[in-house]
Amino acid sequence: MLGSICHGRRRKLSNSSLKGFIAPELGRLSFLQELYLDHNLLFGTIPKLIGSLKNLRVLDLSVNRLTGPIPSELGGLSSVSIVNFHSNGLTGNIPSELGKLQNLVELRLDRNRLKGSIPGSNTASFSPASNIGSTAHNGLCPSSRLYVADFSYNFLVGKIPSCLKYLPRSSFQGNCFQDEYSVQQRPLQICTSGSTGQQGVIYGSKHPGHKHEKMEQPIWLLALEIATGVLLVVFVITGIVTASRSCKLKPSIRISSWNRSKSWSDEITVLIDSDMLKSLPKLSRQELEVACEDFSNIIGSTPETVVYKGTMKDGPEVSVISLCAFEGHWTSHHELFYQNKVIDLARLNHENIAKFLGYCRESDPFSRMLVFEYAPNGTLFEHLHYGEGGQFSWLRRMKIAIGIAQGLRYLHTELQPPFAISELNSNSVYVTEDFTPKLVDFECWKMMFSRHSISRDEKARGHLNSKSSFPGHGDSAADRQADDIQANTFAFGVILLEIISGRLPYCKDKGYLVDWASKYLQQAEEIGKLVDPELGSVRSEDLAVLCSVVSRCIDPDPSKRPSMQIITGVLENGIDLSAAAILKESSLAWAELALAL
Repeated sequence: MLGSICHGRRRKLSNSSLKGFIAPELGRLSFLQELYLDHNLLFGTIPKLIGSLKNLRVLDLSVNRLTGPIPSELGGLSSVSIVNFHSNGLTGNIPSELGKLQNLVELRLDRNRLKGSIPGSNTASFSPASNIGSTAHNGLCPSSRLYVADFSYNFLVGKIPSCLKYLPRSSFQGNCFQDEYSVQQRPLQICTSGSTGQQGVIYGSKHPGHKHEKMEQPIWLLALEIATGVLLVVFVITGIVTASRSCKLKPSIRISSWNRSKSWSDEITVLIDSDMLKSLPKLSRQELEVACEDFSNIIGSTPETVVYKGTMKDGPEVSVISLCAFEGHWTSHHELFYQNKVIDLARLNHENIAKFLGYCRESDPFSRMLVFEYAPNGTLFEHLHYGEGGQFSWLRRMKIAIGIAQGLRYLHTELQPPFAISELNSNSVYVTEDFTPKLVDFECWKMMFSRHSISRDEKARGHLNSKSSFPGHGDSAADRQADDIQANTFAFGVILLEIISGRLPYCKDKGYLVDWASKYLQQAEEIGKLVDPELGSVRSEDLAVLCSVVSRCIDPDPSKRPSMQIITGVLENGIDLSAAAILKESSLAWAELALAL
C-alpha cells in the first residue's frame, strides 16, 4: 500500500485506516513537503529512500506498527523541521546522522523500543538559540536546534548528553539511563531483559560498552545457550528442507513468480504479526483433507487457486480455497496480504455474503487455505448461460438481483472501512437451493500474485490498466478503495443486463453486452428488446426499474454512478416481491412462489 501518492506538496493521510507497509517509491516524490501518515495500521520498516526527499519539512509516522531501525539515510532530509515517530515498535540505535538536520526543531522518538545511547556531546552545554549557523555535527548536538524532543519510554542507556539537558526531564523518563539528571527510569531487571535480552536476541547484538551488560554468566546459563544454539541450527536446517518442498495439493498448480526489483527485496522488511489471527477459527490441513476426500473433490480452479468442495465432520458443506504457491515463492509481502485478507473476510456478516468459516495456515506441507460455506446450486453465470433459461424464471431473477444489491449495500455502506469485491461478475455470485445469492470474493488473490492487473471497468471492455494492484503500488488506499467501489457499481449494472437478457458479458461474435444494450436503454419503448427470449413472462414495471438502474450504474463517468444505498432502495421500492403481487400476475404463480421464496 501507499505505493503511489499523487504528486503534490502535502499528503495528509492521518487516521485513514491505512494498512500494510510504506513503499520506497515515496522517495520519488521530490516536491513533497509534508507527509502525515500518523494514526494508521502501517507495518514494516521505514524505507531508506524517504531520506532523498530534500524538500520534506514534516515527516509524521507516529502511532503505527512500524518496526526495525531508524534509517541513517534520513540524515539527507535537509529541509525537515519536524520528525515524529512516537508510539511505534522501532528498534536499534538512534542514528547520529540525525545531527545533520540543520533545520530540525522537533523530534519525537518516545514510546518505541530504541536502545543504545543518545548520540550527542557530553563536553559542553547547549541551548537551541546558541547554535544558529553551526555546521559541525556530533550526533544530535551541538549542531541541533531542537526546541521539542522526546526520548521517553524506550530502552536507552548511558548518560544524557549535556547538550540536551535543557529539555524537560520528562523527555528522558522510562528508559535505562544512569544519570542523576534522569527521573523515573525503568527497573534494572526490565532494562536487562528489555534492552539486551529481548531486543538483543530479536534485533541485534549486545553493546559491550555498558556497565550493566558486563555481568558474568553462570555455567548453567552458558550450557543453556549452547543447547539453544544447537536447537537453532537444527531448526534452520529443517526450515531449508521444508522450503524445498513444493505444494502437494491435488492437482498441483504452479504459479509464476516475478523478478522482484532491488527496491522491493532489499529495502523493505514486512512485519508479520501472526497474533492478529488468533481470534479467528483455524482449521488443520488434515481435517480439510478428510473433508475434501483427499483433495480430490475439485469444483473450480484458477492459476492462483484450487477450490474444493468438502463436508466437515460436524455436517456442514464447505468450499475450500487453496492458494497455489510454492513456499520458496512466498514472500513476507504475500504473507502480510494473506493475513490481512483473512481478517478482512472474517468481519463480513450478511445473508447475501458467503460466510467465512475459518482458515488453514501450515508449514509442513506449505498450506494457505480459506474455508467458506458452500452454496449448492452453482453460480449465477451457470444458471443464466448454461441452464434452461425458461426455468430460470423472472421471479427468481428479481430475487437474485435484489439480493446482490443488498449484499453490495452492506459491503459498501454499512461496513467501516468499506469492502469491495475484487472482480464482481456473475461467476462470483453463488446461489443456494432457494435461489438466495451469495457473494464470494474468490478473485482477490490475483492481485497478490501479479504486479499488474486490469481495472474492473476496463476489463469489461478489454482495456488494460497500467496501474499496479499489488499492495504497496498504485493509488493511495482511499483512492483505490473508491475506484473499486465504483467498479463494483459498474459490474452490478453488467450483471443486471445479464439477468435481463441472458447474454454473455462479452462474446467474440456479438461483442460487449454493454455496447449492445446501450442503444436500447436510451429509448424507453425499446427496452423490451433486451429481454431474454426464453423467458415466459416479464413484468414491464420491473423491467423499467431495472433498466433505469442499469443506465446509471454503467455511466462512463464514475462520479455519476449512484451509491449502492440508492440503487438498492430503488430496486426494493420498485420491484414488488410480495406474495400478493406475484399471485396477481399469474394464476400459476403458486408453485413458482413456493420454489423461489
